[in-house]
Formats: sequence, C-alpha cells, structure tokens
Amino acid sequence: MKLHGSVAFVTGANRGLGEQFVRALLDAGAAKVYAGARDPAKVTVPGTVPVAVDITDHDSVRAAADLAPDVTLLVNNAGSTTRADILTSDLDSFRMEFETHAVGTLAMSRAFAPVLGRNAGGAIVNVLSVLSWVSITASAGYSAAKAAEWSVTNALRVALADQGTQVTALHVSYLATELAASIPGPKSDPAEVARAALAGVEAGLHEVLADDVSRQVRTALADGPETLYPQLSGGRPLV
Repeated sequence: MKLHGSVAFVTGANRGLGEQFVRALLDAGAAKVYAGARDPAKVTVPGTVPVAVDITDHDSVRAAADLAPDVTLLVNNAGSTTRADILTSDLDSFRMEFETHAVGTLAMSRAFAPVLGRNAGGAIVNVLSVLSWVSITASAGYSAAKAAEWSVTNALRVALADQGTQVTALHVSYLATELAASIPGPKSDPAEVARAALAGVEAGLHEVLADDVSRQVRTALADGPETLYPQLSGGRPLV
C-alpha cells in the first residue's frame, strides 16, 4: 500500500519505536496519524491526533476503533516486558506478557479489521522481535509472548487476505530505546527500523527483518536447536 495520503493508527506512540513510526509516517506524507498511548498527554510529536488507548483493556480498544473510522494502516507497536525468567518469575508475569503482546495485538487487529475492510483493505504492521524465534531464559515470558504474537500475525494475514488487508511482521533485535537501555551490546536505531518497516509495507512484504541478528536467527531456524542455541554445545548464544 502507499503511505502517502494514508491514515495511520500507531500504538505505544509516545516514545521509542512508536514515536519513530509516527515521525516516519508524517515524513512519508501520511494524511493523518493517530498516536495511541495510555496517557495521550505524553505524545509530543506535532501534527498528530493523540488517542488514549490501553491494548489490554478491550473497552479502550473498541473506543479507539470507533474514534478512528478512517484508518488505513494499523501499527501494533505497544508492548512491555516484565523480564520474566523461565524458572524463578511468578506466573502472573507470564500472563501479563501474553495479555499485552499476543492478546492485545489480537484485540487491536480485530477491532480495526472492519475499519480497514471498509477503507479498501489497508495494512497492519505487528512489531515482533528476533525473540519471536529464539528464547532467552532471563526474559522467557517476553520471548514466549512474542512467539505467540508471531503465530497470531500469521493467522491474521491469512484471515484478512480476502478483504485485501496486508499484514506485515517486523522482526528486530535490541533497539536503542529506554526499554533496552540496561542490556549490553549493539542496538539498532529505532528511526531506521521504523523506516525499514514502512518501506516493507509499501513493497508488500509479509515480513521485515530489520537487522543482521534477525536475519541470522531466521536462517538458523531450519537447522534445529543446536544452531539456535549454540550454548548447548559450549558456544556463545546468538542473542
């Protein structure tokens, strides 16, 4: 789909990658950008329409869809992490991860699917992660929820194909944002990632792999656990 003249709704738009999606959409000539956030007062990008939305609150999600009947592009970016460890964290941390990433993304997509259908199909971008494909024990809740979100994304792509809605998954490793500030190692520029994702939407791509780590892990999926988790054989983790 064409970004110029589009009407977009971005969740988690008050900071990090979400804010960069908003800026990239405006730069690409979007006619309107709804900037969704739990606290819309924290949306600071000029020229947007701030909207209160909590993707874990289904009434809030439905209200947002009712408020934005002209949307042609939905960017499901909102997320969080509890750093839920596979052995030590309480199960409520895992439930929160799934409620946010898998169920929240599904709720937004369901609410906006009829809107997109009425507006010639449009597109959905789901912000996933390289951790959709490989898990880290110290944040296994996030990884598991992102894997579930990837599955939801694939099902949405098939289910919405008949109404002409394009569904693009964005996979990326660590970003230079507040969420990953305490994690060592290289990080991608969220502005560049947002532009790459939107270029993928315009190109009609099903998936966008925004960095080398994502491409490396995607390739390793075909080779089994020993390649995905080299530490099983005494090697270094991929992520």
